[in-house]
Amino acid sequence: MTVLNSQTSVLTGHRSLGWETRPVAAPGPHEVRVKVRRIGVCGSDVHYYTHGRIGKFVVEGPLVLGHEVSGVVEAVGEGVSRVKVGDRVALEPGVPCRRCAYCKSGAYNLCPDMTFMATPPIDGALSQYVLWPDDFVFPVPASVSDDAAALLEPLAVGVWAARKGAVKTGDSVAVFGAGPIGCTTIQAAKAAGATLLIAVDLEDFRLDLARQVGATHTFNARTGDPLEFIRSVTAARDGLPLSHAGVDVSFETAGSLPTTRLSLAAPKPGGVTVLVGLPPDPEVSLDIVSAASREVSIRGVFRYANCYPAAIELVASGAVNLDALITHRYDFAQTAEAFAFADAEKKTSMKVMIEVNSG
Repeated sequence: MTVLNSQTSVLTGHRSLGWETRPVAAPGPHEVRVKVRRIGVCGSDVHYYTHGRIGKFVVEGPLVLGHEVSGVVEAVGEGVSRVKVGDRVALEPGVPCRRCAYCKSGAYNLCPDMTFMATPPIDGALSQYVLWPDDFVFPVPASVSDDAAALLEPLAVGVWAARKGAVKTGDSVAVFGAGPIGCTTIQAAKAAGATLLIAVDLEDFRLDLARQVGATHTFNARTGDPLEFIRSVTAARDGLPLSHAGVDVSFETAGSLPTTRLSLAAPKPGGVTVLVGLPPDPEVSLDIVSAASREVSIRGVFRYANCYPAAIELVASGAVNLDALITHRYDFAQTAEAFAFADAEKKTSMKVMIEVNSG
């Protein structure tokens, strides 16, 4: 097996993407070389593109973006048996150390030595070819499109959020933020058994997509008070007074202070709040007294662990529709245009997809 030259999109400065040709080595033991087909543009990619940092992760040199990845196995190294050349695959972008206490307990998303694509200083996958450990490369069936295979990554977040919320059959849920993560969380919660699913957002087009993928109720927060709406809907369903009405589980998926506050107020007494997104300022003012007096459990989410197999099954079975979330497409040569569009058109786009290699 030979070294391949791979055309690669590189973030070189503020809102500046250039091109480099980089060598991609032959796979070593338990490694797979993948010919990339699709890359989904994630909000974190756009944030690095526009701001150069997310919290403690700072772009200090050229960086390859992209961590929502699908492709085809081009070569395999010694000892690889899970996949073979020609297999269509999705790449889980986070690789832990596999040795620490968190990894051994199964909570590898909390590994202190995590390597995660497109998180400085680790390069992502906006390249024609990438090399990746075989245990984080997952074959996908023919019923899962290349686009959907790339979007298994945000679906894994939704699956993990639903697990953290312990969503069960018959539950009511509210999702604050109907972007890609919000819509995958809605679908994962529905697959887990939730029967009343309320999506809250500021944009009607996102709420329309949320309803298309499973929301039973939608509410545009520009038009009124989301809490009044949620309490009226759940009070009617559960036969509770408005003072004790609310959802079983609320999810914050927008990463804003207003939605974080709403997510703490939305559960009924004894309910659960799952914080999936994070507000930009780590120090925020929240009504913790109300949440505590209602015995609301507050649970955080950081990426996911052991979710890709379930995510693949959900899409393959038709229980989850990821293709519906793609609103705009660009060729690999148009990567700079794709990021400029995703940056400028947050209110009119859901998921921007880049086709790196066709076929």
